[in-house]
Amino acid sequence: MAEQTGTQQARWQDWLNLLLGIWLVISPWVGVTMSRSNPAAVNSYIFGVLVIIFALTAMSQRNQAWEEWLNLIFGLWLILAPFALHFTDQAGAMWNQIVVGIIIGISALWAAVQVQGMHRHA
Repeated sequence: MAEQTGTQQARWQDWLNLLLGIWLVISPWVGVTMSRSNPAAVNSYIFGVLVIIFALTAMSQRNQAWEEWLNLIFGLWLILAPFALHFTDQAGAMWNQIVVGIIIGISALWAAVQVQGMHRHA
């Protein structure tokens, strides 16, 4: 029973990351960035697609944690990207990527810890 609960909890985190990845891809088109081709937008496209791919992979491979660890790394990059790519002057884009990165990172870490906990109890 505990294994099923852990799987269900991991699933909502994967769904959340999937939605956040989709948001990253569409956010330059809904006015979060000033241009759809600047570094902030390109970073959103690339990492949005990566988050989507690995969220979908995590959904299909329930008892693996490696996808979650990659999404954690992507979340950390999103937090650092405004500073590394020099778009801190675009407040909307900067805060969008920082906040989304924090949420992706936390949910991915949470899911990874749960998956590892299931392996220890199995």
